[in-house]
Amino acid sequence: MSDLTPVVWVMLVASCTAAVTFRAMNLSTFITRNKEQILVEWEAFATTFGAVTDDMSGEELRDHAGEILEFVAKDIEQEESTAETEAKSKGQNNDPDDSASSTHGKLRYASGFTLLQLIAEYRALRASVLKLWQLDDAAVSADNADDVMRFNEAIDQSLADAAVAYNDKVNETRDLFLAILGHDLRSPLAATALVGTYLSQAGEPDDKIRQIGVRLKRSAATMAGMVNDLLGLARTQLGDGIPIERQECDLLQICNWAIEDANAAHPRAHFELNASGELIGMFDGARLQQLLTNLANNAAQYGVPGKPIIVDIAGEASRVLLKVRNRGAVIPKNVLPTLFTSLVQLPEEEGNERPRSSLGLGLFIAKQIALAHGGDIDVVSNEANGTVFTVEVPRQ
Repeated sequence: MSDLTPVVWVMLVASCTAAVTFRAMNLSTFITRNKEQILVEWEAFATTFGAVTDDMSGEELRDHAGEILEFVAKDIEQEESTAETEAKSKGQNNDPDDSASSTHGKLRYASGFTLLQLIAEYRALRASVLKLWQLDDAAVSADNADDVMRFNEAIDQSLADAAVAYNDKVNETRDLFLAILGHDLRSPLAATALVGTYLSQAGEPDDKIRQIGVRLKRSAATMAGMVNDLLGLARTQLGDGIPIERQECDLLQICNWAIEDANAAHPRAHFELNASGELIGMFDGARLQQLLTNLANNAAQYGVPGKPIIVDIAGEASRVLLKVRNRGAVIPKNVLPTLFTSLVQLPEEEGNERPRSSLGLGLFIAKQIALAHGGDIDVVSNEANGTVFTVEVPRQ
């Protein structure tokens, strides 16, 4: 080595240094060093999903993305036998249920993301990492081509874990939905059968018959509401949306009918109606009655017993504003963005023994009816004003 000229020594050292620098910046190292930049791109992409992310913070959009990147970087570095590679390609070594990927899938379901949006997130993550890596002069070569293969395997494994967790939540919600449906329809059907038995017997006192008639009316209202919500869900899931037929109607009368329907299902609830302005216009009266009944039922179910439920309706020149306010537990901020998603229910208050009488469809259907009229619905919940649902319906 001593025979080497100084020039050759310089060239040799420079070559070795370049090689070390190039090898140091493998894909795993790049992900670790540039995690924040990758997460920024992840967050920016997630915001393109629209309504589902409008009320979500940056932290909520990222949730477990950082841990997923750490898992991917670590997986690339791990030694892997041929058998392990084959098992991974067949999805036989997925992470446990409490992995970051599984948790991400569950949270995305709870936040109202669709499965296609979840898959799109991973597609964007894969593209972002590879694009940023190549722009950093760490071009793919024979030395790091294996990194790309291992990276793709790790992303696929993480996506599989997230998709499985997401699907498990879908199945869980479906089973819960069917259980509530069976439970809640069984009681009013039994009451209806009992009413039929009593009414078929001769000689019953008039006051008893009236009491039975009230019970029958309440049971029929409960079943009718559930069936209407199921039909609305079916229409929206088929992509047709909620059909409306505009006819001249009196919204004050519709409010009174909606309150009557809600009182039939919740006889102990106390409603106060305040009306102002011009309330006659071209609307789908039956649909708006369904919307108002759903909001009133929701307020009665989650409001404090004994506290009035305030219904305000105001007719303006270009629109009608409706507000339903109840006093009850403040809705958690992280729950608000999901309230109008199908099959979502508010958590029960601790110690609350009131029976469930909801399929988790009422607010979803109310939102769809408002949208079908060209309007919208919003909710605010705090200690000062309680929970207030505001519906805006344009006249045209």
